[in-house]
Amino acid sequence: MTKQNRERTFQWDNPLEGAKQALQMSGLDYLQAMGDGKIPFPPLLHTLDFKPTHLEKGKVIFSFKPQEFHYNPIGSVHGGVISAILDSAMGCTLHSILEAGTGYTTLELKVNFLKAITTRIDELHAVGKIIHAGGRTALVEAQLIDKDNTVYAHGVSTCLILKY
Repeated sequence: MTKQNRERTFQWDNPLEGAKQALQMSGLDYLQAMGDGKIPFPPLLHTLDFKPTHLEKGKVIFSFKPQEFHYNPIGSVHGGVISAILDSAMGCTLHSILEAGTGYTTLELKVNFLKAITTRIDELHAVGKIIHAGGRTALVEAQLIDKDNTVYAHGVSTCLILKY
């Protein structure tokens, strides 16, 4: 058996520079500034090769193409990768409705893995949706879907809203 080496490299900017600016901007403005290239994306997006593909108040979509570097030892995309893209869509969806000086953190994350994901599957989209946003907590969800709206995974998250 011939061993075939694979390699992947990427670069990122200092994530703390953008994080400082986040406190001075509404969540939607902050996310839009990232989309416009004024604030760098967080390193996680480069590490896992995600990209935001839709942004509006109360709805954010991240997309990715399953790659070998996403794989677990049994030959499918690792559940942590799936959880990360769902968590990103849910968190940014919540962030998109927050006022300046307000942040959030995830208190609980639950993911249901419904279908195996391999490199044979085309691009997938994590679509975030707010279920409830109160003064201190929020409940958000996201589905990982393909172009035909087949659901591969579903996530729900409870978040704590923080006033700075």
